[in-house]
This record gives sequence, C-alpha cells and structure tokens, in this order.
Amino acid sequence: MIRVFETPTELASHAADQITAIARESVAARGHFTLALSGGSTPAATYRLLAEDAVYRASFPWQQTHFFWGDERPVPPDHPDSCYLMAYQTMLSKVAIPEAHIHRIKAELDPKIAAAEYIAELSSCDQLLKAEFPRFDLILLGFGAEGHTASLFPGTKALAEQDRWVVPNWVGKLFSMRITLTAPVINAASHVLFLVTGQEKALALKGTFEGLHEPEQMPAQLIRPQGQLSYFLDQAAASALSPETLT
Repeated sequence: MIRVFETPTELASHAADQITAIARESVAARGHFTLALSGGSTPAATYRLLAEDAVYRASFPWQQTHFFWGDERPVPPDHPDSCYLMAYQTMLSKVAIPEAHIHRIKAELDPKIAAAEYIAELSSCDQLLKAEFPRFDLILLGFGAEGHTASLFPGTKALAEQDRWVVPNWVGKLFSMRITLTAPVINAASHVLFLVTGQEKALALKGTFEGLHEPEQMPAQLIRPQGQLSYFLDQAAASALSPETLT
C-alpha cells in the first residue's frame, strides 16, 4: 500500500493514526504491542505528535508497549547521532513508560558484542513471538536517497544475511560500522511502515518500485513482509512515481 500526503506534517499525523491503531489492536489481541523504531529526521515529527498531542497521548497504550530499534549508529546513547536519543528526546522522555519496556541497542560497545547482546535481548522478550525469527507487531522504517533502509546499505554484507537476527554492518561510504536488524527479521513483522519525505528520495523510490529487482543496489526491495507493507510518502518523495505505481 502506498499513500501520498501533501506535506510532511500531514504524513506525520496519518502515521500517528496508523501506529496508534495497530498498537491498540495488538494490545486488544495479545495484551502488548512490540514496536521497532526508526532513526533519522522523518519520524521525529510523528514521535512528537504521539507524545505531545493530547488525543494521541491519551489513546496510545504506553504501558503495554515495548520499544525496540531497527538499527543504530556506533555511538553512546547520549550522542547527538544516536537513534535512541532522538526517540528519547522527542517521545520516550515525555510519557510514562516502564524502563524495562525500552530495549535499546548498546551501540557504545564493540559492534560484534552489541549485535550479539541485542540478539540476546530479543531472545529474552516473551512479548516477541519467536519461531525462526522474532515477530514484531510493527517495524517503522526510513528510506535513504540511495535506497537504503534501516542500516541495510547498497553493496554491504548484511544484505545477504539469512540467519542472524542482528548484525554489525560496515558501510564504506560512511566509513562507519552500523548495527541493524536483518531483512528476514523485518520481513517476519506483522506490519512494516515506511515513512519517506523529501525530493532527494524520489529517484530511489522510483528505482525501488519501477526498476529492476536489484536489492544489492536498492536494499529497500528486500523488504517484503509476511504481514502488511505500507509506504507513507509526501508529495515530494512521490514525485517521480508513475500513476500506475500509485494506483
């Protein structure tokens, strides 16, 4: 499902609606909601809305939600580049959430150790239905101007991972190691929601939807979940897509 909104503000509002609806459905069905957050600038407006708007704040099941992350940069949790810190500042610090329900990636550690510890963290969470892979209720994803999502970047080793849940992933263009959920974990989710804004994403989105299936170049093409897949785009991000793709 692709939905296009006129502005990033409108997108953020509809994203908050969607997240809240899935959260409430999950709690009604199983008593809890498992949410993997995205970093980057686009979801920040949605996080603020959920925590600060009186209607969302009152209707979202904060006490029953477990918060996870789809990826993390190799920095401590108080670093400005931390995906955890962005979510904490915009949302998590503003509402009452049990500390045990916040499951951050300890990216200040050696990347291999951080990935292993996060696998252990996921394994210990009874709220995640686990068969071969944990099954999140909802995973939020961003989308990069070259087609990356989470920290699955073009040409990186993590794209081929089929067994491990979390891996360290060297990204040469950034000269940086990232820690990321792998595509099989993302694809096991009940819902996956991409939030994408900005003209600079337009050509990569066109390549993802309308180009050849080459996930080593467009990693977002790897995301084909068992559950529901949604893309929320602003008009700028959607500007290069054909009418046929949008129908």
